[in-house]
Amino acid sequence: MTAPATPSAASRIAVVTGASSGIGAATARQLAAAGYRVVLTARRKDRIEALAEEINAAGHAATAYPLDVTDRAAVDEFATAFRTVGVLVNNAGGALGSDPVATGDPEDWRRMYETNVLGTLNMTQALLPALTASGDGTVVVVSSTAGHGTYEGGAGYVAAKHAEHVLAETLRLEIVGQPVRVIEIAPGMVKTDEFALTRFRGDEEKAAKVYQGVAEPLTADDVADTIAWAVTRPSHVNVDLLVLRPRAQASNTKVHREL
Repeated sequence: MTAPATPSAASRIAVVTGASSGIGAATARQLAAAGYRVVLTARRKDRIEALAEEINAAGHAATAYPLDVTDRAAVDEFATAFRTVGVLVNNAGGALGSDPVATGDPEDWRRMYETNVLGTLNMTQALLPALTASGDGTVVVVSSTAGHGTYEGGAGYVAAKHAEHVLAETLRLEIVGQPVRVIEIAPGMVKTDEFALTRFRGDEEKAAKVYQGVAEPLTADDVADTIAWAVTRPSHVNVDLLVLRPRAQASNTKVHREL
């Protein structure tokens, strides 16, 4: 089956997880501006409702739907409510802690795996039939450069992001020939309001040190712009994997800092 030359109405509906802040919120804004009707999901109802209001006020189309992607029953209910979907952006995730393997908290590892990996799995499994039925579907997995190289103190997050990368890569192999693209976007150092702060459990000093001396880390808008670009390529073009970093970052462990 080949994708239609003109996108169907279903393919113009985009679901964005983790849309309450950061990359998710920025992606929702950019896809809405590109002509998609965006469905905003996250656990924080007030945040996504405010964002939907903002997008609608700008003359675009957005719907807020509170959702915990780790709750499979809730995800299945969501899929029933939205039977026509063309784009799924799996953005919900995050990091917890920076402890070495020897002393890392297994609970942190479990929570990171459930959100980053099982959340992506839940949403992808639930919406794949609708994405396929659209005739021009796209699954986006927002992973991380952590999914492509390890670093000390990051094993739990790195393990989860490696699993997310493998999920995307395997899905692409398994559904080749169907009208669904699988795109992985792997950002490096991105400075958002919450990522590092959440990782260090609200410790502002530790969070600030992540970006200390880095002239221009990536922003949420930088990543969202990349996601929107990949999604809006012609239907026959699949951006398998796109790694983006700030110029000051050569790898997960090599960063230029102006101190």
